[in-house]
Amino acid sequence: MTTPLFIGGLGPPELLLIAGILILLFGASKLPELARSMGSATGEFKKGRQEVEEELEEIQDEDEEVSAESDAETSGDTERSNA
Repeated sequence: MTTPLFIGGLGPPELLLIAGILILLFGASKLPELARSMGSATGEFKKGRQEVEEELEEIQDEDEEVSAESDAETSGDTERSNA
């Protein structure tokens, strides 16, 4: 029984089969160009994902600041009304 490398079930035999099919479809001369373009696309995707994550963190930080300010104002109003 072959243990898959990851949950998708693609082990070394499956990867070799995929590589063989790619060589047949695109030819050996086009594979480096294809791999290069896939690598740059992956890099762009990661860069975009990181930008979105940073924006979400900024929004979350702003929400926390607003929440802290409103809590401080509320506690200040409560202290004044108790006095």
